[in-house]
Amino acid sequence: AFGVAFGGGNASAMTGYPNLLRPLDLGFIRLPNRLVMGSMHMGLEGEPGGLERLAAFYAERASAGLIVTGAFAPNALGTLKGDKAIMATREDAVAHRVIPQAVHAAGGRIALQLVHSGRYGFHKEIVAPSAIRAPINPVVPRALETHEIEAIIDDFATATALAREAGYDGVEIMGSEGYLITQFLCRRTNKREDEWGGPLENRMRFAREIVRRARAKVGRDFLLLFRFSALDLVEEGSTGEEVVALAKALQQDGVDILSSGIGWHEARIPTISQAVPTAAFAFAVRRVRQAVKIPVVASNRIHDVDAAERLLAEGFCDFVAMARPFLADGEIAAKVARGDKAGINPCIACNQACLDHYFGSESTSCVVNPRAGRETELRLSPAPTPKRIAVVGGGPGGLMAAAVAAERGHKVTLYESAYRLGGQFNLASAVPGKAVFADSVAYFAERLRRAEATIRLGAQVHGPGDLDGCDAIVLAAGVHPRKPAIPGIDRSNVVGYGDVLSGRAEVGEHVVILGAGGIGFDVALHLVERDADAQTDPQAFAELWGIDTGAATIGGLRPEGPAKPAAPHTITMLKRSPGRFGA
Repeated sequence: AFGVAFGGGNASAMTGYPNLLRPLDLGFIRLPNRLVMGSMHMGLEGEPGGLERLAAFYAERASAGLIVTGAFAPNALGTLKGDKAIMATREDAVAHRVIPQAVHAAGGRIALQLVHSGRYGFHKEIVAPSAIRAPINPVVPRALETHEIEAIIDDFATATALAREAGYDGVEIMGSEGYLITQFLCRRTNKREDEWGGPLENRMRFAREIVRRARAKVGRDFLLLFRFSALDLVEEGSTGEEVVALAKALQQDGVDILSSGIGWHEARIPTISQAVPTAAFAFAVRRVRQAVKIPVVASNRIHDVDAAERLLAEGFCDFVAMARPFLADGEIAAKVARGDKAGINPCIACNQACLDHYFGSESTSCVVNPRAGRETELRLSPAPTPKRIAVVGGGPGGLMAAAVAAERGHKVTLYESAYRLGGQFNLASAVPGKAVFADSVAYFAERLRRAEATIRLGAQVHGPGDLDGCDAIVLAAGVHPRKPAIPGIDRSNVVGYGDVLSGRAEVGEHVVILGAGGIGFDVALHLVERDADAQTDPQAFAELWGIDTGAATIGGLRPEGPAKPAAPHTITMLKRSPGRFGA
């Protein structure tokens, strides 16, 4: 059903990236390649000085064919958090000019994403087509009056015109992931009986009117993208036929590029986590691409440039959007152009410093690239006085410290007691879906090689005396599992998580895991799914999660639901603290 298996890719088998590097000329704008930096909430959009920080962030990513910003609302009620991330006045447009100016100066193209949160807003004044509470929000929205719907449509059009005045090359109208436009499109959230609800033609009216009025405001020479939901993955969502009907209508109304999204935020099926195989949802995007004549963008869990090249070559899409990978490495497109895949810092899909930070009201960053979002603060300049630096420990922390120090001009020696680099990342890579952790280790090893750092494996360091002649020592020796004082802890059938993940210890049918945090769940997944194909094979993933790869079912969900594979172990998880598991 998918036409091609998307694995990690083999760069040596590639002759280059002719499809990724092919420009697209729309007449009024030329996009230099087929890589789109997808929209991400950065947590800076409404912060003091946030626009200046965003300008620096996006400028470093200007080699992408097109950048799409984080979400900005067309009015106050449409904000995600009741903040100032709004494009509604001329003052907003003037303040925004710093962003497109910085991106254009770096040779890039950038579009502003316009989002009305609807019932997904985390403030008390949220609105929706119908007064139905979202499962992820404790607040019940107020149902919109007809005159308010008209006003919101005009606000979208006004925001589009203001984006042009600010200097953006276009806008992306967010009609995916369960935000307000999607709420109008689906019977799940639209129970109206007026001209805005009921049959598909009425439910599409809100989206179509936004596009029509936006196009009328800015003319034909301004880029208009619409992010549609290729798969809703929720009950009472759109069918595949309805998605195609919407795409054809939007093409007629003046959209230049259709950008795909997958799943609502309340969907129970993972869409961007490590459990999702590369390009698992490409089949739904290709269905739309075959039905329209305008370019279509594929997205969601496409983190490998070889897979992106194959998607384009196989006709699944016209562009590939990568969001979090551009956090991990802002120069993906530039490195593809140089043929330097080994120099790309891979996204490990951990969601810790990006999504977790944003939902915790912190600014977004990246575990494997701490400069992301901090470009104006963390400037890595050549060291004025090179030193001899010893780094003790070859795990992620030691690798990052050694690489940065060596690149700044210091003479670095890294000491690792094991006979390979990686530390805890090597254990993590044994967990289903986390094989990319090994790619991260390989990337840092390559950085160290290029920076001419010395690496000593199997090197036991017992104290400063083993490191004579160093000007500075960086201690990154990692962590050791706690061994709780529980009677029986020394019995032969009690083993540590490192023993299980490394394969040093096998476990029987009945397993008790002490600890229900991230590592506890990783061990459980390793035991339950280590022999499964669902993390690498899109078809197996679809069967496991109950996804319909045809076009007939509502929301893209199979009526029979997820598969129930036989579990090789019976697992009981225990935790000492109160509260939910996995917190």
